[in-house]
Order: sequence, then C-alpha cells, then structure tokens
Amino acid sequence: MRALRRLDSLLQNTVAVSLSLSLAACGGPDATRSEQWQAAYDTIADTVVVTTVAGSVWGGTAELVADVTIGAYEGSYEYMFGRVRSLAVAGDGTIYAYDSHMKTLRMYAPDGTYLATIGREGGGPGEYSRPDGGLGVLPDGRVLLRDPGNTRVAVYSSDGEYIENWRIRGSFNTSRSLYVDTAGNALTLILLDPGAQVTEWEFGLVSYGPDGLPNDTIPAPVWDYEPPELVAERVDGENQSMSVSGVPFSPSAAWTYSPLGYMVGGLSTRYALDLFIAPGHVLRIQRDDWVPARVLPEEREEQERIQTANMRQTEPGWRWNGDPIPDEKPPFSGIFIGERGRIWVQLHQEAYEIETYDTGEPDRPGEVPEQTWVEPVAFDVFEPDGRYLGMVKAPDGFSRYPTPVARGDTVWAVVRDDLDVPYIVRFHIEHPRGET
Repeated sequence: MRALRRLDSLLQNTVAVSLSLSLAACGGPDATRSEQWQAAYDTIADTVVVTTVAGSVWGGTAELVADVTIGAYEGSYEYMFGRVRSLAVAGDGTIYAYDSHMKTLRMYAPDGTYLATIGREGGGPGEYSRPDGGLGVLPDGRVLLRDPGNTRVAVYSSDGEYIENWRIRGSFNTSRSLYVDTAGNALTLILLDPGAQVTEWEFGLVSYGPDGLPNDTIPAPVWDYEPPELVAERVDGENQSMSVSGVPFSPSAAWTYSPLGYMVGGLSTRYALDLFIAPGHVLRIQRDDWVPARVLPEEREEQERIQTANMRQTEPGWRWNGDPIPDEKPPFSGIFIGERGRIWVQLHQEAYEIETYDTGEPDRPGEVPEQTWVEPVAFDVFEPDGRYLGMVKAPDGFSRYPTPVARGDTVWAVVRDDLDVPYIVRFHIEHPRGET
C-alpha cells in the first residue's frame, strides 16, 4: 500500500499545480516541440483526467530488441516448448514457464540456461493436474502455480522445492494471470455468480494474503455497453446448441490488475483508461492525438468468411445476423501492467497480408479459412501517473498470451516463428535516439 499512497500523493500534487494547463516534457536537447509530450489536466467529479494532446516523453517510436532466446525446433527436451500457457519472472531474472503440452513447469536462469523442472503431473503434494494461465512470483521469491484441476495454488520455493498448497474456490480454468501486488498478495479470477446463465456471468478477483488466506473479493469494472454479437443456434430434438461471437473490430471492454493495488480498465469506444486507485479517486488516461486504423476491404471480406464458416459449424445455413464490420478499428484491443505499474496498451493497427500455403482450391464446406491479414503488434506505454512514454513496436510473432512480463525497459514474452514454434524471449526497449 506504500506505493499506492505515493502515487495518490503524486497525483494530488500534480493536479494542484497543473490543473487545466498544458505540460511539455522534453525528450532531449534536440527534440522538436512536435515530439515533446504535451498534456492537459482536468478534474471531473472524483476523476483526475490526464490527456495526451501531442508528442511523447520518448519523442518517437521505440522497438523491442531481443537479448535472450530460449527454445529450439528440435534438440534437448528441456529447451523444446509445445504451448507455453503461463510465464513469470523473479526479481533476480529467473524465468518460470508452464508448458501445457509438455505438462511441465520449468525454470531457467536469466541467460536462458535450463535449471530444473518443478513438480510433476498428478494430485499429490507439489503436483499439478490442470494448470492454466496463473503463474506468479511473490516479492519474497516464492513461486505460485494456479492449478484448477486440483482446486488449489501450488507454492514452491525460488529453487523449485514444494512448500504448500493454497485452496481456491472452484475449478475455473482461465488464461488470465495470477496477479501479484507489491504487498505480497496474490489475486485470481473468480466467477461471482456461478448460478447465472453463461451470458450473465460476472467476474472479479479474490485476494490471498502472503499466508495463503483469502481476503477481499474485488468485482471487475463494468461499463454500460452491449457489444454487438453474432449468434448461431441449432435445435436437434431436445438438444440445443448455440455459438456467440463478437463482431470483428467492434469496441470491447478490457481490464486488468495493477501490482500497485488497484483495477485498471477501459471501454475501447474511445481512447481512455481508468485507474481505480481508491474509492472516490480515479485517474483517467486519455489520448486526443490518436488516429484510428482502417479496416481494409480485403481484411473485412476475410473476417466475414471466417466468421461465417465458424457459425455454420453450429448452424449450417447461418447468415450474418449482427451489425456490419465497422470501417475503422477501436483504439486498443487489450492491456497488461508491468511489475512497477507501467501500463501497456495493445493498439489496433492497419493490417498487412502474410504469405500462406495456397492449395489453389476453394474453401471446402465447413472448413474455416486461414487468416492471411494480420496486424503488427504495437503498444502504447504509460507511467501510472498518466505520462505517455510512447509507442513500442514488437517483432512479428510476439504473443500477448501468455501475458508478457514487463519490468522497466525489460520485457519477457512468448514469440512464435514462421513454423509456429514457440520461444521465450527477453527483450529490451530500444529508445528513439538511444534515450532512456
């Protein structure tokens, strides 16, 4: 909570001095004014609004550059990955990864050297049955692996020795992270109303203290918005099946949890994110200079074919029954938070066409077409006080699942090559003009 109080004090002081003013933060002695970060501050009821008007602190676009790569197409078993389901990094740089195909939790040194395999599949002490996206490292170095198959979190020492299990409610399997905050609490996704229909489910996070005992349950933020949907139904006697999918490139809600101790989320109908710092105290981060990306005609046609093929697996005669695909993309598609509170916003980008193996034959009935129009991966990065640092471009194959780990200017993530082989890569941010 100390970090939260510092941030709260900083925001109050900043607003008191800078309310309704424009702020310029230089990117360097040779930066032009158009490259400088210019922001406006305002207050709306209990919300402090920091709006980027132009420029960025870094003064340009940064890139992720690989330093360490772990993995192999063939060779030693310890370096081959099937599907990396979760990823975590200790304070000393030790890397932990759970592979759901290999059914192993492995640890690697900061330089990528294999160290050990932790636990094994099963139901006994230190074993795991069906881990999902939940893997985290507490500030004291203990490693947590969420295991819905055994309805528990397995706790290991930093060198992989089994310590204990924490019992969790239910066996809800999710790709969401096991969030860890600076106070040593671990937070996991929970279904708040398990008796409701699937379309009415509400989610939140339940917090566990460093001793493994449950504390507060925090509801996820919600917005008064109904996303457009496509629906397919099939009735076969007493059996009924249904498929529901969002309309591609329509706005959606995204939320996550900051290690500084609060929810962060936004609805992508506009470029705005809310940091729910404390009751009656919200920080809103906005960008006025954002320019939406176009949905290209070829991209729209491909998405229509893909969605139609998917829906016809449920309802063979299905025809488009939702809103049309929009002409422009919403500002962002997701967010994750770095270990020191930096906010990484995944941007929608204009797509480009990739090469695929063409058989020369038309799509067969029931076959889902392969996607050939993809978006480059890029993020906007903000400090938790609202400062816009700039855009970061990631390499082709950079994956948002499992959730990357960011610590300052260092990022660990899964990257897939042209053969769809996964690797774990440690990157550093290469700044414009070599600045930090």
